Amino acid sequence: MIMYTFLIILLPLFTFLLLGLAGKRFGPKTAGIIGTAGLIGVTGISFLTAISYFGGGRTTEGVFPTLIPFNVEWLRFSESLHIDLGIMLDPISVMMLIVISTVSLMVHIYSIGYMKGEQGVQRYFAFLSLFTMSMLGLVVATNIFQMYLFWELVGVSSYLLIGFYYTKPAAVAAAKKAFVVTRFADLGFLIGILIYGYYANTFAFTPENHALVAAGSLIPLALGLMFVGGAGKSAMFPLHIWLPDAMEGPTPVSALIHAATMVVAGVYLLARLFPLFIGFAPEVLHLAGYIGAFTALFAAMIACVQTDIKRVLAFSTISQIGFMIVALGVCTSNDPHEGGLGYMASMFHLFTHAMFKALLFLCAGAVIHAVHSNEVKDMGGLRKYLPVTHITFLIACLAIAGIPPFSGFFSKDEILVACFKFSPVMGITMCGIAGLTAYYMFRLYYLIFWGKERTTDTKERGDNSDLRAMKENPQLTIHEAPRSMTIPLIFLSSVTCIAGLIPFGNFVSSNGEAYSIHLNMPVAITSVCVAVLGIAIATWMFKVQRNHSQFSILNSLV
Repeated sequence: MIMYTFLIILLPLFTFLLLGLAGKRFGPKTAGIIGTAGLIGVTGISFLTAISYFGGGRTTEGVFPTLIPFNVEWLRFSESLHIDLGIMLDPISVMMLIVISTVSLMVHIYSIGYMKGEQGVQRYFAFLSLFTMSMLGLVVATNIFQMYLFWELVGVSSYLLIGFYYTKPAAVAAAKKAFVVTRFADLGFLIGILIYGYYANTFAFTPENHALVAAGSLIPLALGLMFVGGAGKSAMFPLHIWLPDAMEGPTPVSALIHAATMVVAGVYLLARLFPLFIGFAPEVLHLAGYIGAFTALFAAMIACVQTDIKRVLAFSTISQIGFMIVALGVCTSNDPHEGGLGYMASMFHLFTHAMFKALLFLCAGAVIHAVHSNEVKDMGGLRKYLPVTHITFLIACLAIAGIPPFSGFFSKDEILVACFKFSPVMGITMCGIAGLTAYYMFRLYYLIFWGKERTTDTKERGDNSDLRAMKENPQLTIHEAPRSMTIPLIFLSSVTCIAGLIPFGNFVSSNGEAYSIHLNMPVAITSVCVAVLGIAIATWMFKVQRNHSQFSILNSLV
């Protein structure tokens, strides 16, 4: 296992260096093939690792073992305090390898078609490889300082990709904003690591308990500061302000940032340090949960009135990450049968959300590719012209709304069960936010694919003719995206349909033991009814627009 797990980091690093240093020697298409080939290798190795790891069985204690197939000491400060670089495999790191590699591969394939004709494609694929390598290195880190090093590389990668269109002032400003905001948050993360390392006398994720007990209240302080770093990366209030502006980057980049890399880093941090939070700072964990609930609520409310397709999905991501933070925050023990259900639910939702949120962003890219606009006022009636995009987007909407049998229903149901166990108020609140999610997603769906057909570029054409007129001019005809873009849509929609059936609790749980997922029928029925109500309201308001007055009123409110 040592050889091929090391390649998980080495392959994307190699493609980054190759395309970054010698990219001009390759054509844009060749650069895309090189970058995609590297990710095919990473994805294959990640799946082999997962099969080997979970297929190896559990220990006599009934848990999957923690394996360190590669580790090297980098800096030594004392006998027990040193910084290592290596690879650690346990249930959540192996799960994250699958998520990151799968979504990144789909983004690479999709980008070959989406970025056709763009300038700097070689640079684009080099940055994608760096981004993927950074996140992979973060999730397999053997210690918290290695995690921090790759954490900062994720920040650098996001800066480079968000500001890819460096000739656009808006893109440059968005990249700077993301970098600066997350750097302030990461200062708290670094201070927390230093306090933790000083008093625990180690950077390991599992230090000796007696050292933490002796440190007293400083360990909760350290963990709270680390959460600040996670809140910055995961765009929790009030550090959420960078994420909507990050939509200035290419749409496939948005899919990668929102689905599998940057914004889930904060959730992964809490999950990785979960035993420390439960054992020494449960109040900090609960505070994180309350912050996540508030963030999920206000982001969902803002998404209800956005008119830019990518900004709707951006606020949707903030809200869904809030769900994951809440799930971890409501945990009160390491036992999934008692108070640890939220841990498994959070990781399950991270897994399912990565697939359908990547699908939503890539569908948005196909729509933008067709109509050359991000604004929903320039869309409408597109289901007849973009049939594959229409069906796949609908599947993703049903999943995020929590409609069975799509994957989002199963993971969100477990979160709601955990919330109701923690507090009825928290459960009712999150159930209401789930209803808002169904409403704003189907509002977006109807505005894009139903309603009155509108021109894509009225300024250039000088009239208000609808999309049917474009059939008379082939150059103006709206058409489905090329196969390099639709194949990832079909794949991710297929995963979205079946991912909820995976017995996720058998692989990932709060104490490592197998946990059998079962539906809590009262909660499930309630959540589905609330989601259906949200969809029904959106259908009534937006499916059949008798005139533009309703839409104009919403625009004036924004």
